[in-house]
Amino acid sequence: MHAPAAARVPFVGLTGGLGAGKSTALAILEDLGAVTMSADAVVHELLGTDELRDALVQRLGDGVVRDGVVDRGAVAERVFSSPEDRDWIEDLLWPRVGERIAHWREQILVADPRPLAAVVESPLLFEAGMEGRFDHTVAVIAEERLRERRAVSRGHQAVSERGGRQLTQEEKSQRADFTVRNDGTETELRGELTRVLATITAEV
Repeated sequence: MHAPAAARVPFVGLTGGLGAGKSTALAILEDLGAVTMSADAVVHELLGTDELRDALVQRLGDGVVRDGVVDRGAVAERVFSSPEDRDWIEDLLWPRVGERIAHWREQILVADPRPLAAVVESPLLFEAGMEGRFDHTVAVIAEERLRERRAVSRGHQAVSERGGRQLTQEEKSQRADFTVRNDGTETELRGELTRVLATITAEV
């Protein structure tokens, strides 16, 4: 007996270091027929809730809120320079992010028409121990100086601290099922992702 169509939607975790091009890869995969979700976008949404805003103020002080809204830059400066605060906010956020991803996957499983794949982009996929949720994992990597230029040009704060929190590119690549390089053009990246998606969907 064939498995129901819903069970044959590959669930893919996409990760990579800061400035590697995860967001670009996610957009390309969506254009290729996958449905996509960004864990960072979920975090942004969660930080907009009264519950998490109040928890952050209680833990980190009024300085992490500006005009009643969480200042993500101020939060980053605090938590990425304090292992205790970093662990605390991860314990606060990661279970909630996991719940959102699980709920989203349930919706995908009954989607009609069925997408080619469901892809979740998460910078800390391995660090958060989330890889077991996925059928496949993909790491996007790029040359270190190129990553740094991209990150700085986008105004990221505490770049070195965030990089230190994450696994190295090599570690992400070793742990992922597929590795995609993003040192060249977007067209070249699209070609690599097309091949990865074709390999994943061929197994369905």
